[in-house]
Amino acid sequence: MSDVEALTALTALTDGDRRRARELAAGGSSLLARHLTAYLDNEAAGSVYDQPAAFEAFIGGGGNVGLYAAVEDALAAQYRSVTPARLADIGCGDGRVVRNAIAVSGHLPDSLTLIEPSPALLAEAVRDLTPTHAYAGTVQSFLSEVDDSFDLIESTFAMHTIPHEERTEVLARLRERTSGLVIVDFDVPAVEHGGPAHLRFLAETYERGLSEYGPDRDLVAGGFLMPVLVGQLTPGARRVTWEQPAAQWRSQLEKAGYQDVSVVPLHDYWSSPAFLLTARSGGA
Repeated sequence: MSDVEALTALTALTDGDRRRARELAAGGSSLLARHLTAYLDNEAAGSVYDQPAAFEAFIGGGGNVGLYAAVEDALAAQYRSVTPARLADIGCGDGRVVRNAIAVSGHLPDSLTLIEPSPALLAEAVRDLTPTHAYAGTVQSFLSEVDDSFDLIESTFAMHTIPHEERTEVLARLRERTSGLVIVDFDVPAVEHGGPAHLRFLAETYERGLSEYGPDRDLVAGGFLMPVLVGQLTPGARRVTWEQPAAQWRSQLEKAGYQDVSVVPLHDYWSSPAFLLTARSGGA
């Protein structure tokens, strides 16, 4: 469990008092307090996804090992069931999930489209895969610039990077391009963003997450976890996540016009349990 200083530091961040947050964190003894102090001392501008080494160390270690194995198995099951000839992955990262899922499934799509806003991560994906189309940009810009349609569109832990109202519009536009949609994300608790319950949840879960890393902990913390944490709490800062409970994901898909929306638990994880959402669009 995180210490009191780390929790009060998070409270100071929500108040916009970065100096006070740093002072409070510096007085703590927890992993979260230590890494929050280091980040506030040395933070630099830019997207957390511009540091692929940190992101790759994050997803390649800790609880992500079991999580991603479960995700790959679930996607492989979808491929065997749907046998998509045209497959697209939104927010593919370095491509390891879709690459491994294809290998596990034994199904090779006729065409594979990778959509990833980080050029560095997309370059890693293209190195190990041979996509039909690799698009370096957001799904919003892809939808505006590319007319392709698909049998299946998947997105793992990426759609929560789109603000809520904008995401509903994106989901509706995707519905016109695909027959089916698969989303993997986290079933976060329904608490007020930035409120006391939310801050306690963040302090406890980030402490647990940091504890799962060894030699790569400094890289993972400074290059990924702390930017995500600070970014979602600091007024005026660039927010990078808009997570929500699984029930709200279901409602959002139904609002966007999807049918047969199914949400099933997938894997327990340090931040929140992961779920698998599948939906039929009646589209392409």
